[in-house]
Amino acid sequence: MQSTEPPLLTSLRSPRVIAARKLAKRNHRSKERRFLAEGPQAVREAVAYGRLAGSGEHAVVEVYLTQEAAGRHADIVDAALAEGLPVLTATDEVIGEICDTVTPQGIVALCRFLDTPFEEVLAMEPQLVAVLAHVRDPGNAGTVLRTADAAGADAVILTDASVDPYNPKAVRASVGSLFHLPFAVGVPVEEAVARLREAGVRVLAADGAGDRDLDQELDEGTLGAPGAWVFGNEAWGLPEETRALADEVVRVPIHGHAESLNLATAAAVCLYASARAQRSAGGCRAKG
Repeated sequence: MQSTEPPLLTSLRSPRVIAARKLAKRNHRSKERRFLAEGPQAVREAVAYGRLAGSGEHAVVEVYLTQEAAGRHADIVDAALAEGLPVLTATDEVIGEICDTVTPQGIVALCRFLDTPFEEVLAMEPQLVAVLAHVRDPGNAGTVLRTADAAGADAVILTDASVDPYNPKAVRASVGSLFHLPFAVGVPVEEAVARLREAGVRVLAADGAGDRDLDQELDEGTLGAPGAWVFGNEAWGLPEETRALADEVVRVPIHGHAESLNLATAAAVCLYASARAQRSAGGCRAKG
């Protein structure tokens, strides 16, 4: 039987609501080391993430949802309660104030930061890594993170010149993948490339002006080794100094008449090419 009690969060001036709304700004997210995950898929994955290594705290602080959303997503409510997480109902107006989207889906989780120190990423001996260098668009960053997750990459590294992965648009674009694979933030691109190479990872810079193309890499079997792809800015790609750091600069061949590929599409092509090569006979992930 559905409760007739009014929602717990009804005031836009509630300290909880004010604190959550402030997380729309990067400086507040960094200060509090908290962010918001909107929508049922993101909240479901956040609850399933469990406890953070080291602190032992759950990744989720609280879940807020409308009474209507509570009925539609009873599985999420049950899972959150089973983890001992606070689940608070709220009015549509309050959820709208907390969320970044124009038409929120009625459910949002307040989460703790999830990023992994770069040293720990290296200690995992990653086989496939995506490095975002100077990527400024949060939608692209979130989409590449989702793509890396789908391709089976071991980690994503966002350099110090890249967008905040906890930006609401980046979190939405990751569609829950933010909770699936390790990612490091704030690493200088020079350090990222140097340390990956020291760890035996071949570093490829993805650039439309590359001397080699992806077909050559596939034909010659060089993608089967542990590898990292460096992706650059949406508008101007990778600067010369960043390209010079890589073992090779590789372009995705354009067989038709398109002028170019956007960042997310190019990342998908490159990461899946490496993933397939690594799992083929002789690749670093080959079985048997």
